[in-house]
Parts: sequence; structure tokens; C-alpha cells
Amino acid sequence: MWFNNSKQRIPSPSEALPGRTERMQVPDTHFVNGASLSPPFPDGLERAVFAMGCFWGAERVFWTLQGVNTTAAGYAGGHTPNPTYSEVCGGLTGHTEVVLVVFDPSSIGYDDLLRHFWEGHDPTQGMRQGNDVGTQYRSAIFYSGDPQCELAETTKRAYEDLLRAAGRDPITTEIVAAPEFYYAEAYHQQYLAKNPQGYCGLGGTGVACPVGLQV
Repeated sequence: MWFNNSKQRIPSPSEALPGRTERMQVPDTHFVNGASLSPPFPDGLERAVFAMGCFWGAERVFWTLQGVNTTAAGYAGGHTPNPTYSEVCGGLTGHTEVVLVVFDPSSIGYDDLLRHFWEGHDPTQGMRQGNDVGTQYRSAIFYSGDPQCELAETTKRAYEDLLRAAGRDPITTEIVAAPEFYYAEAYHQQYLAKNPQGYCGLGGTGVACPVGLQV
């Protein structure tokens, strides 16, 4: 994903592309574990949505975790319904690249997912992640319900204290209620499992999470 988008401002709804009503067609099952890629999901599972740069690497972070049922690459946080990859890269949808994580809370907690989120990328970079530049690479947590919101805010404050102590910049991660999740194109799903030598621009800060949130 070497496309460097110079756009650093999220467009307003009136500026955003109109999109479409047709939903993106994706495979029925996860390439790695065979679980369903789209709803309905089994009873008792919960959802989390994270943006941490290139969704190829972000998705791989989570599908490897025990207790995660399925993952999917997609787009969220913008205005354009059912966007395409090229539209998102163009900077006129407002979306950021995200990964949907469907997990069993009896096997892995949301706080555990947050550990991997914070340590798995650099949440201080604003509209970029490493060499990937543009609004579609911004860091975000799209929470579902008050408990997820509270954990996200609590861990952000704690991790930011450690980053500041290490001389790093403030966290720029958005923490907002989960908007609609739009699936990315089929070839993006589990991309790094299909292309093991493929590009992944993710890199952490090297600062460990707070006590009680260490991976």
C-alpha cells in the first residue's frame, strides 16, 4: 500500500462522494479460519472496530488471537455509503481503513484487544501511519456501547501518560461510537494470509502498555 495520499482533511458531508446502495461482495468465509465473514454471527459474540493504518496488517494482528471468531477489512468513519478502495484513497469519502473484530468475550476481553491495538501501531501520528499518509490511515476506535467506550478512554489516558514520559507526542486516536462498517473488496480480506510477503506498514512505538494492560 504505497499510495501516499496528501489529503490531510476529512471532507464534509457535502464534499464527500455520493457512493452507492449496492454492498460490497465478499467471500462467505474467512480465508484463515473458515468462520463466517459477515453476519449473522453466532450468539454471544461481540464486535470491535479498530483503525490503525493499513488494514492488511491490522487485520492480521487480530485474526491470530485466541478468542477472535472472525475479522474483516473495511471502511468506517466517513460519509460515503459503500465506498470503493480507490474512492477511500482519493480522500473524498472521509473513511479510514478499519478492521472488524468479532470475538468471544468469555475467551478474550475487549481490554485484551485494546492492548494489541495500542501497541500494534503508533497512535500519535494524526492523518498517517508511517509511510502511509492520508485521512484513510488515521487511528480510531469505534466503540459499541458504554463499557467499550469507558475502556477505550481509560486505556488511552494511561497509555498517553507513558508515551509522554517517553518523550512521544500526544495520542491522536479518535474514540467515537461505531458508525456503519462497510466491507472492503474481496481481495483485501485476509490479504497477508493470501500474500505472505505483502506490504505491511504497521509499527508500534516501542512503549509497552500500562501495568495490567501488557500484552
